[in-house]
Amino acid sequence: MIPFNSPELTGHELDYIAAAIRNRHASGDGPFTRRCHALLQQELAGARTLLTTSCTHALEMAALLLDIRPGDEVIVPSFTFVSTVNAFVLRGATPVFADIRPDTLNLDERRVEALITERTKAILAVHYAGVGCEMDTLQALASARGIALVEDNAHGLFGRFRGRPLGTFGRLAALSFHETKNVTCGEGGALVVNDPGLQERAEIIREKGTDRTRFFRGEVDKYTWIDVGSSYLPSDLLAAFLCAQLEARERIQARRAEIWNRYSSGLSAWAARTGVRLPVMPAHCDQPLHLFYVLLSSRAHRASLIAHLAAAGIQAVSHYVALHQSPMGRRLAPAIADCPVTEDVSGRLLRLPFFVGLSAADQDRVLEAMLGWDETAAVPSAPAP
Repeated sequence: MIPFNSPELTGHELDYIAAAIRNRHASGDGPFTRRCHALLQQELAGARTLLTTSCTHALEMAALLLDIRPGDEVIVPSFTFVSTVNAFVLRGATPVFADIRPDTLNLDERRVEALITERTKAILAVHYAGVGCEMDTLQALASARGIALVEDNAHGLFGRFRGRPLGTFGRLAALSFHETKNVTCGEGGALVVNDPGLQERAEIIREKGTDRTRFFRGEVDKYTWIDVGSSYLPSDLLAAFLCAQLEARERIQARRAEIWNRYSSGLSAWAARTGVRLPVMPAHCDQPLHLFYVLLSSRAHRASLIAHLAAAGIQAVSHYVALHQSPMGRRLAPAIADCPVTEDVSGRLLRLPFFVGLSAADQDRVLEAMLGWDETAAVPSAPAP
């Protein structure tokens, strides 16, 4: 079976983990954490970055930093992972689900303004597949209304919008290092703090509500509890693994580019023949090659192709189910959300195997199986008169 994803070693992960053990600093904010911070800040134009135990926890920190409270509203695309909205719901916020663009599958910036009320506290921009949302429009809208803009950049590390790194537009941004991401430590994330006024409090929240970070810098003679917070620091063992991956980022990205481009060129004629749509890449966006998807013409076609690939020993998977149609989404936001694109896309999108260790031979198998799929087999025959 060719899996949808398989995390790969870059060569130094185990050596670095052993070094972290020898350092006698296996807990958070050790030497490897600091190296990761420096590497991420290089990629993010110097933005203050703090490793966390997950992207989910980075988003939860963002909700705490923005003082989200019961009665507040957050505008969020319905086509996203549940963590994007859950982090704010945990603080009592009401989600206002927005539709996505039919081309990039990102939050449709043209629909956001109509959803803003006096209770809107944040707009959550999710860069789907690492392709940037229309950040100039969203930034201008958020600034004019005094609303915080937060980037869920789980897919978008190494991506750019008009030449600027994704994750540097909002007051806050969240990164993911889950095993499905371009660089990984199994489970991990980071909070990017672009607002200097939030940086000190971010350190406090991340350290269980204490000023322990200031203590270790020698700025106070003891640390104490001064704010809300939790334990959001990852072990330095995880940071050691991540550090090896970040150091190999150019090699990782080059390999991912080879795989992505081969899918794109190998499927372009097939897509035109079968009515399948391949990913759309705007000229002003540099994508980080996070995933490769196809949009089938119907749910039936998707089910047929999944079964066809499975029979060939290939795992291909769907993606998000529309959050506004989920049991929790209906409970929290009972008003009917107008998200027709989300409802349509969530039933037709299929992701192909995509990971650094995908061999040329295995990608040949995937392409051969895709090209051999009979799209007419998915269309039910007309009933006899």
